[in-house]
Amino acid sequence: MKRPWLIAPLFAGILLAGQSHAADLVPPKGYYAPVDIDAKSAGSCKSPPAPYTAKLEFRSKYEGSDKARATLNPTAEKAFREKTAAITEMERGVSKMVMEYMRKGQRTQLECTLQWLGNWAQANALLSTEYNHTGKSMRKWALGSMASAYLHLKFSESQPLAPYRAQTQVIESWFSRLADQVVHDWNGLPLKKINNHSYWAAWSVMASAVATNRQDLFDWSVAQFRVAAGQVDQDGFLPNELKRKQRALAYHNYSLPPLAMVASFAQANGVDLREENDGALRRLGENVIAGVNDQEAFIDKTGDDQDMSELKKHAKFSWLEPWCSLYACSAKTLAWKVEMGPYKTFRLGGDVTQVFHPKKEGGS
Repeated sequence: MKRPWLIAPLFAGILLAGQSHAADLVPPKGYYAPVDIDAKSAGSCKSPPAPYTAKLEFRSKYEGSDKARATLNPTAEKAFREKTAAITEMERGVSKMVMEYMRKGQRTQLECTLQWLGNWAQANALLSTEYNHTGKSMRKWALGSMASAYLHLKFSESQPLAPYRAQTQVIESWFSRLADQVVHDWNGLPLKKINNHSYWAAWSVMASAVATNRQDLFDWSVAQFRVAAGQVDQDGFLPNELKRKQRALAYHNYSLPPLAMVASFAQANGVDLREENDGALRRLGENVIAGVNDQEAFIDKTGDDQDMSELKKHAKFSWLEPWCSLYACSAKTLAWKVEMGPYKTFRLGGDVTQVFHPKKEGGS
């Protein structure tokens, strides 16, 4: 005779097991772009920069500034650039090699990318637990750059990484450990300290979540997005970015790339963040677009004329690609986007336009 008290737990366990098997995490469809393999050599591989394994303690380019953190210190900035040169070379180099490989299909670029990433992974680079604010900022920027570039290789329908299982396991393990550290670095901050840095941390963890298929990292990134959305007021302003005085508009704009990318990655995995806090991401984008055309609202909010120097760089508006894929952009905004594009920025993994607006065969 069957005992119901034995059957019920067994049945419940089967149900739970089925529910716990979530679908694999994926990026937006543009990352599946195929590669036209070219057997020709692309020349020799440049040696990677020396893995950065020292303390992540760097001077801030705003050193000595007031609470607004908006006045550059040229001496401190120079020291920062010199000490972080290897990290920046790594970010830019990986992004460039991946873009070249996706465009030309030459194996040298692929193997060189894996050599660079593997070299830093084996050295446990960027994992120091001794760091200051600028140091932990560099860690999450670098992780976001490298992991998002890597996604093009991992998810291409041509499967270029298939022959390199051993190397990719080492690299993905490193991304996973870096992402855990980034979560540790930026988790649980009081609301008054959550600003664009936390949004960029969320982006780096999202790119890593998909690269390593870790649902816990994905969930953390989505949670950070929801906090960010909750910070956007009804007029599309971020209070903690308004504190940047003359750079407030520039920092509102700088907040959009990671938030738009996190939302687009969430969308690809069945999590719709577009209407969080009554469409906060839409409001934020529309406010920035309006501010670029007329800074008066930002001047009224901050009491300062806005520094527009950073906003003359078209790559700073790379967020328009994912944003216009999430929302129906106006004809005027679409025309502006096309006029400034195509968008390539290493902090978002390279060719952003190709991801969200892929070229068609035989044309653009």
